[in-house]
Amino acid sequence: MTVYADLTEPEQVALLQAVAARALPAFGLDGGDVTPVLHAYNSTFRVELDGASWALRILVGSKATTQHIAAQQAWQLSLAAEAGVVPVPLPTIDGAWWTGVASEGFGRTAIVTVASWLDGDAIVGDLDAGLARSLGATMARMHVHAETWTVPEDATLPVFDDVLFGDVDALADVPGLAPGDRKVLRLARERAQATLSELHARGGVRPLHADLHAGNLLRSADGLQVLDFDDAGLGVPALDVAIARFYADAPEVHEALAEGYASIAPLPDATDAELHALAAGRQLLLANDLLSSTTASLRADARGYLDTAVRRLAAWLQSGVFTRRLD
Repeated sequence: MTVYADLTEPEQVALLQAVAARALPAFGLDGGDVTPVLHAYNSTFRVELDGASWALRILVGSKATTQHIAAQQAWQLSLAAEAGVVPVPLPTIDGAWWTGVASEGFGRTAIVTVASWLDGDAIVGDLDAGLARSLGATMARMHVHAETWTVPEDATLPVFDDVLFGDVDALADVPGLAPGDRKVLRLARERAQATLSELHARGGVRPLHADLHAGNLLRSADGLQVLDFDDAGLGVPALDVAIARFYADAPEVHEALAEGYASIAPLPDATDAELHALAAGRQLLLANDLLSSTTASLRADARGYLDTAVRRLAAWLQSGVFTRRLD
């Protein structure tokens, strides 16, 4: 039998769509129509039944444990009750936050979660200054909420004190990588890690979304809606800011993000140079993720993306400014 990682993207989606259909009874959604929405790091499907819709997610590339899922869902519930701008998790009929579906084609038991469907408008392209200002305010509200929210006793969240978020280092031994490129990756990781460790030593760790970018946001009449808590973990607030800056890569957008944040709460304790170092850490994490991915489209792009990452990191090591916009 062909292993999952060697299937084409349509074959992977078809296999996971069948897994999604088998998961429906566990959530009381028997007979729902399952439609693919996004197949990337994880795989998302829309489930429609009796005029209502839900978002069903299969954890494909996620490293989240079931205890992490319990914490993610509990935080979403708390945020939804307070602000109403995040999906509301749907428990199984047995009261669990996930179900497992054994799949020979997938190669392991697939972990499946379900949440309410949000009807906001997708954001096309990068954030502009107006949206960045809204994101800054939304992020600050989440950070203020997280400061006093407590992870349930039967749940845990990963601690983001490592640049690669504790993942296996796939960057250390990439076949065919030039010695100079290996040196760039090593030096970049050392410098980014030193900054992250320094910020953690200052304290203030709390739950973070850790993936706030345009693809995880919807525009609605009530403001921005936030999706995808799969990367949530415990970290310093500056990390969320730096991750958003990585994707919204323009000085005026960075300024707007800070303005929006400051309209709600004091900005995180981090210098601009430290935020650039954390953005470089994000670059290392993404390159590492692609190298270890089983998703067909991501695997195809992994090696080329690594070369791009090396160029960006080399420029940061030289200038102290991380940007994805290289000449």
